[in-house]
Amino acid sequence: MLLVLCLSLLVVSLDNTILNVALPTLVRDLHATDSQLQWTVDGYTVVFAGLLITFGSLGDRAGRRGALMSGLSVFAGGSALSAFASSPDQLIGFRCLMGAGAALVMPATLSVLTNVFTLPKERARAIGLWSGTTGLGVAIGPIFGGWLLSHFWWGSVFLVNVPIVVVGLVAIALVVPTSRDDRAPRADPVGAGLSVLGLGALLWGIIEAPIDGWGNGRVVLALAAAALVLSVFVFWELHSDHPMFQVHFFANPRFSAASASVSFVFFALFGAMFLLTQYLQSVLGYSPMAAGARISPVALTIIAGAPVASLVVEKVGTKSVVVAGLATVALGLGLLSDLTVRSGYGPVLVTILVAGAGMGLTVSPATEAIMGSLPPRQAGVGSAMNGTDIQVGGALGVAVLGSALNEHYRGALTGTLGSLHLPPALAQSARSSLGGALAVATHLPRLPAAALSSSAKAAFVGGVNIADLVGMSVAIAGALLALVFLPAKARAPGEGDGPAQSAQAL
Repeated sequence: MLLVLCLSLLVVSLDNTILNVALPTLVRDLHATDSQLQWTVDGYTVVFAGLLITFGSLGDRAGRRGALMSGLSVFAGGSALSAFASSPDQLIGFRCLMGAGAALVMPATLSVLTNVFTLPKERARAIGLWSGTTGLGVAIGPIFGGWLLSHFWWGSVFLVNVPIVVVGLVAIALVVPTSRDDRAPRADPVGAGLSVLGLGALLWGIIEAPIDGWGNGRVVLALAAAALVLSVFVFWELHSDHPMFQVHFFANPRFSAASASVSFVFFALFGAMFLLTQYLQSVLGYSPMAAGARISPVALTIIAGAPVASLVVEKVGTKSVVVAGLATVALGLGLLSDLTVRSGYGPVLVTILVAGAGMGLTVSPATEAIMGSLPPRQAGVGSAMNGTDIQVGGALGVAVLGSALNEHYRGALTGTLGSLHLPPALAQSARSSLGGALAVATHLPRLPAAALSSSAKAAFVGGVNIADLVGMSVAIAGALLALVFLPAKARAPGEGDGPAQSAQAL
């Protein structure tokens, strides 16, 4: 059963990063801009994150096995449609449909696991394997995608999900038990709608700001709307008699600090993967397959770290392991901040091994802290919150680090584009992305082509350096937060570990 649950989780986790190696291909084949590339990645995660808590509650109420099978079916349908998309906007829309299916799958897998493995040590080790699967999907996505792109067209990175889902559906019907919470509250469509709208506006503003400028009216309006909608969302959840988001859970520092830790580590990881896959292909010239292979070693440290972390927590406590993990992630990103056009693969390898080890140390104990702070009947809420932490953290990582990269890239390339006196259409294409600049260079005489290619690569790498420093700062902030607020040891049920008791203590 655990194997089947991990397989179901793996297929939706893969899609967080499998597309990264196809980004340069999408520039060439679909003429996608940088902002469209980011929305192709983030459209999936925004919908995924926005619906997780609602769908987690739905699984608790209607049955977790049914939610798991329904989610996989929707995910497979969205994958098939994505494979044959004819424009970036179509692809973004179909990726959003995949995100809706994934939002049913992820909380159901962790909910079933938590209700089957009820002994704390067994649950911790099962969650360690579950967490390792989450990291494994993120890590092997690029190499799997690279292999597919080297043999087939870009749509194969989506179409491959369909046969995997068919096998998963048969296995789930045979071995996965169902469970439900008869006391689960009814659905909260208002809360779900507000969360999706708020997150969507926030991410849209962050992604579009480098293109239009932070002072642009549309960007300011989007960010202001995000602040307003998310504030209304919190107000609604506090006053609703059936909230999808149990705000009082955050009165428990074990729950709240662990949730923040998960978000911070996936912010750093997703953002770094988004940057590195493009660096390896567009700057160092590796094929998608070769780039994926060079990213894949991160899987080794994630897989090794997650189960080991669960064992170490039994000796030294959750706080020490999570703080060490986030500090290790920060170290990995810091090592990458002096990357150059000629650095080669060595610094990338060191970074992904160090950062992967940090992620492996962080995710498993933080997830166990979230799930262990809630009663088993509310496993859907806890697993959905954990999934929301992953997806929101990852989406913001791609958005923020991608925007930091793009803003520097466009500013650094302005002088070169002015000196070349390119036609407006070509200049705009070069400014839109590194892939666009390299494509424009192929149509220029030798000396201007060399100047544009060299300047564009240098501008891109400079943006990567700045983005890495941002990611490092976020990881350090996460480590400090865990150091201050995360309890050193989990308390036994009934000793004030639940949200109600923690609220009374506060």
